[in-house]
Amino acid sequence: MSRAQGGVATYIARQAASPLRYVLEQTVTALGGWIPGALGIGVRTLLYRLILHMDGAGAIESGVRLRFAGNVRLGNRSYLDQGVYLHACPQGITIGDRSLVMHGSVLHVYNFRDLPHAFIRIGRDSLIGEMNVLRGQGGITIGDRVYTSPLVQIVAVDHVFDDPARPMIEQGITARGITIEDDVWIGGGAIITDGVTVGRGAVIAAGAVVTADVPPHTVVGGIPARVLRTVDGTSPPRATVHF
Repeated sequence: MSRAQGGVATYIARQAASPLRYVLEQTVTALGGWIPGALGIGVRTLLYRLILHMDGAGAIESGVRLRFAGNVRLGNRSYLDQGVYLHACPQGITIGDRSLVMHGSVLHVYNFRDLPHAFIRIGRDSLIGEMNVLRGQGGITIGDRVYTSPLVQIVAVDHVFDDPARPMIEQGITARGITIEDDVWIGGGAIITDGVTVGRGAVIAAGAVVTADVPPHTVVGGIPARVLRTVDGTSPPRATVHF
């Protein structure tokens, strides 16, 4: 095999489960991926069932990029906004009922090291805000009613760099996984690092870098993030509340 042929084979192997799947997924997205508006959403709701798993009727906007689409499962009334990129290696990406992934977000399960727990699973009624990056090599589990603001990063992988005599890229990675429990709110630009569990009902302040577990019903902020206060029902809202 020539170098060019090897390069093409490697490219296809990192885009789909097989060459035949690559042709199918590329053909389907070429036919229906560009159609704008409500018509396009309707066409993709029917057509994309050929390449991914859809429970009920999900809405996929134009310009959504899918790789390993057979490993993607969309819940009923879920939504993928324009410019979303899903890369779903074997254990895949699951987006629950009525959950939304907003413009420009990247959900990436890049697993070519045979990692045992590489996936992204999002529960029901959650929202992944604009321009978020989720890297699921160690597994990301997000509960129900979790809201992330724009520019959040949730990164379930880390590089090893302890040996100064070896290039970092030759020292391997760790991938322990991240769990975000139900009813969590993550502020804009926050970063959740590998190995962290965020407890139920916690709030992550904008710009925080979370390097350790967050207790349930606490507000954390800073670099690295620390507990600022407990959410115990004793602090009244600081502005008018709208429902």
